[in-house]
Amino acid sequence: MPTVSDVAARAGVSTATVSRALNGKPTVDPDLAARVRAAAAELGYQPNGPARNLRRQEAAVVALIISDVENPFFTAIARGVEDVAHEVGYSVVLCNSDESAQKESRYVDIAIQERVAGVILSPSGPDSSVAKLASRGTAYVAVDRPLPGQDSDVVLVDTRLAAREATAHLVAQGYERIGCITGPAGVRTADDRLAGYRDALRRRSTAKLVRRTEYRAGGAHRAALDLLSKPEPPDALLVANNAMAVGVLQALQERGLRAGRDVGIVAFDDAPWAALVDPPLSVVAQPAYEIGAEAARLLLARIADDTRPPTTTTLGARLIERASSRR
Repeated sequence: MPTVSDVAARAGVSTATVSRALNGKPTVDPDLAARVRAAAAELGYQPNGPARNLRRQEAAVVALIISDVENPFFTAIARGVEDVAHEVGYSVVLCNSDESAQKESRYVDIAIQERVAGVILSPSGPDSSVAKLASRGTAYVAVDRPLPGQDSDVVLVDTRLAAREATAHLVAQGYERIGCITGPAGVRTADDRLAGYRDALRRRSTAKLVRRTEYRAGGAHRAALDLLSKPEPPDALLVANNAMAVGVLQALQERGLRAGRDVGIVAFDDAPWAALVDPPLSVVAQPAYEIGAEAARLLLARIADDTRPPTTTTLGARLIERASSRR
């Protein structure tokens, strides 16, 4: 079996450089690290995992705890995390919290027990379980939602601004009674999208046209039917994610209404099916893959140096106008 010395000789570097490069240390020049990985691949070198874990007291594994594995937004985040982690020899274990603080806490406990190198998570709510990670010195990064009261690396999208722009688009299209179906109170993304909606309609009364429910199709379906049954139903809706959009479209179909013509629709997240429905769905496209990739890069940097000051990375979203929001 090839050894570290063999890889070092093939790459023309020291064995210490090989070790740092294969462990994803950011102090190694990227071109040099690529050369080391290429040499290791050519020789068929495999690090001695158990021995490495005993030295570092951690596994070359990252735990990714997301809110909803069925949501394409989170699966795209997972792909971004996996691509970056794989490049430097880390494996990724995917955990689905189902927006449950209890499940999230259980997965955090397992991550600690298995001595994973770090955790990336989309917090289920304000009472997240990351304090356990911090107390054990396990590196972690939050995605999509911040961690109140925690100094941590976090990757976000400015969804308040995006919701304001999406609502303003509906106003510009001539819709007058614009409603909002958003997620549970206390979930930062749900609160921000509602706030952005209200920013755009600050001179109008909106309380009767807002519904909060779980981030799922079933809840949005019930919320949409409730709004559409009002004496003055909304003529447009801002919908907080693509799973909820499915429920809203189902409600419209049941009522014999057509998106765009009867009720304007803009939903968050550009799901693969959004452009294929009739009429195509207008969306707020979030850079999900980039969120995951940046979170993985921050986590690897945190693993290498836990004295770094925490950083907040805020990415932008873009409105894609399609027929569902055109009168």
